[in-house]
Amino acid sequence: MKNDTLKDQYRINEQIRAKEVRVVGDDIEPKVYPTYQALKMAEEAEMDLVEISPNAVPPVCKIIDYSKFLYQQKKRQKEQKAKQVKVNVKEIRFGPQTDEHDYNFKLRHAIGFLQDGDKVKAYVFFRGRSILFKEQGEVLLLRFANDLEEYAKVEQMPVLEGKRMTIFLSPKKKEGGKKSEKPKAAPAPNTEE
Repeated sequence: MKNDTLKDQYRINEQIRAKEVRVVGDDIEPKVYPTYQALKMAEEAEMDLVEISPNAVPPVCKIIDYSKFLYQQKKRQKEQKAKQVKVNVKEIRFGPQTDEHDYNFKLRHAIGFLQDGDKVKAYVFFRGRSILFKEQGEVLLLRFANDLEEYAKVEQMPVLEGKRMTIFLSPKKKEGGKKSEKPKAAPAPNTEE
């Protein structure tokens, strides 16, 4: 099915309806030709005339083997898809009176998520009358963001939505990987003086 949509996207040979086309190709200098002449040129080269830019005036066509052209397009789409970065959002749930051990355990998990490049959505869930402790929940989330300052930046400050107070953290960009470590080693020559 994907191949069909790619095939239907481009007009070839007799499907091209324009009177004139700008022809580009490997051995051809870009020039405007009448469509019948461009078709004749493609036929002589034993290739296809493919309309690659139908909205241009005149439409741009390329003399190329159509199956090779489709292959290149598919390959280009695959490369673009591979370059896309998929960002996951990991959730971490706290209670308004989370004890120290649980807090540290969740903090370590958050650090792992951020190092993997995932965003973190931390929230305090208020159950029943625990909504009275919303200040404690906000303090907990701000402390959480402060403890993760080295690994993340705050995308959204704590917000109370119904029975949840949430904060969004996104990973800090790594600045050049190993390059950022070199300036830390720079003070060593100063100690030799």
